[in-house]
Amino acid sequence: MIAWIKQLVITFGASFLWLVCLIYFTQGFRSFVWTAVSYQLKDKLKLSPSASQFVTSISFFPWSIKPVYGIISDCIPINGRKRVPYLVIATLLSLFSWAILGSQESTRNSQHQLMIFLLLQNLGSAMADVVIDAMIAEAARREKAKYAGDLQSISWMTMALGGICGSLFGGYALTNLQMGNIFLLFSFLPTIQLLSCGYVTESPISSLNFTEFPSFNASEIYSGSGPDEERSSNEAPKPGSLVRKRSHKISKKKYLESIKDQMPEKEGSLPLKWFWSLKVAGYTLFEAFRQPIILRPMGWFFLSQVTIPNLSTVKFYYQTEVLNLEPSFLGTSRVIGWMGLMFGTFIYNRFLKKIKLRKLLTLSHVILSLTTLLDIALVSRLNVGFDISDKAMVLFGSALSDAIHQFKVMPFLILSGYLCPPGIEGTLFALFMSISNFGSTISSFFGAGLASVLNISSGSFHNLSFGIGIQVICTYIPIVFLFLIPKDATGMTT
Repeated sequence: MIAWIKQLVITFGASFLWLVCLIYFTQGFRSFVWTAVSYQLKDKLKLSPSASQFVTSISFFPWSIKPVYGIISDCIPINGRKRVPYLVIATLLSLFSWAILGSQESTRNSQHQLMIFLLLQNLGSAMADVVIDAMIAEAARREKAKYAGDLQSISWMTMALGGICGSLFGGYALTNLQMGNIFLLFSFLPTIQLLSCGYVTESPISSLNFTEFPSFNASEIYSGSGPDEERSSNEAPKPGSLVRKRSHKISKKKYLESIKDQMPEKEGSLPLKWFWSLKVAGYTLFEAFRQPIILRPMGWFFLSQVTIPNLSTVKFYYQTEVLNLEPSFLGTSRVIGWMGLMFGTFIYNRFLKKIKLRKLLTLSHVILSLTTLLDIALVSRLNVGFDISDKAMVLFGSALSDAIHQFKVMPFLILSGYLCPPGIEGTLFALFMSISNFGSTISSFFGAGLASVLNISSGSFHNLSFGIGIQVICTYIPIVFLFLIPKDATGMTT
């Protein structure tokens, strides 16, 4: 392990590797402060479960537009640099937001002001996530490409470590610290991140031109089973094949060349250059995403999110008000969830990645529905009759649901990876993740609406089991749309 880390330090530099690990650790450690946010909405602002979930959903919206940050940082350099300045801006947004919420009690006790600063904080976190991903992609090019997997591995390891630490310490902090001090304590990480940005060097670009953008044919997709085989873009790629097919190449190429011809040459036309650069990037991204081989699977993953109402906030209220579970235990349950996620990743990579995606996703949704039945048993108090404690039910349900969820997410990540046309992998992958995040946001809105319709509120959970029952039924809806997933696609890309 030590030798591996030393090799990464030699390859990428200590300051860059430290910044990568710090940002990913901070992303995982956010569970420390968001546990406090949940209690702030519930205990201090006295919001209903539906209102609390609405505030949280609005706050996380910046994660649904991640490609915007990538395109802007690609096309509009600041002082000749495309990454570090945007990372500084993102860090300042997070630092400013948590510092204000920690020091101003009136701000965090106002629903609208709290929501605005949480929105700004998530804007900073999402932007930092996109920028560091771009920096990782750039750092792993050419002679460093063989270490790209190692860099991604250490990133995920540090994020998981941050999630475990944040969940453990979050419950302890709520028991022993005041709410404002928790927010201020978390702002220490963005402060270190801001200082660390000063030690990372980035070569300035001399001028903005189209050579910085990938040479991309809009309909380069992966299909076929041999180099010369032509297939319809609606057909699925055969397992193990990664062959590019080109269609309508000439018209797309001429379109991009026509834009290049209109690109202003004068140095004083920098805003106009930015405009045309954004136009090229936006067109490239749009043409890639509109291909059926990409659009259809992503449409399914979006539907799999929005068709299932999210009742997590309502369940949180029930666990704290009815079951009287203390913050320290809820933090422990999230640790178990992180471990379940890592265990699910291991099981998938070891045993499940050769299974066809339609079969695996069907199995995942069936098991997810059965896992949700555990919540009905908990709310209906059926576990008491079998002498099973509430804590055991919560811990087991958390670990199992996160592990099964990973069986669904891992194929999504892999499928996204090998459907990306070359040259825009980072931006298109950010778009895929934004679609997933946007689906989760809409799912949370639906969950808040369902809780409101069923009159589920703080102190009134009589219809909660009925709401969870609706959630169970909705879990089967995405199975109907599995025809959108390529028939023969698996988690194997080679």
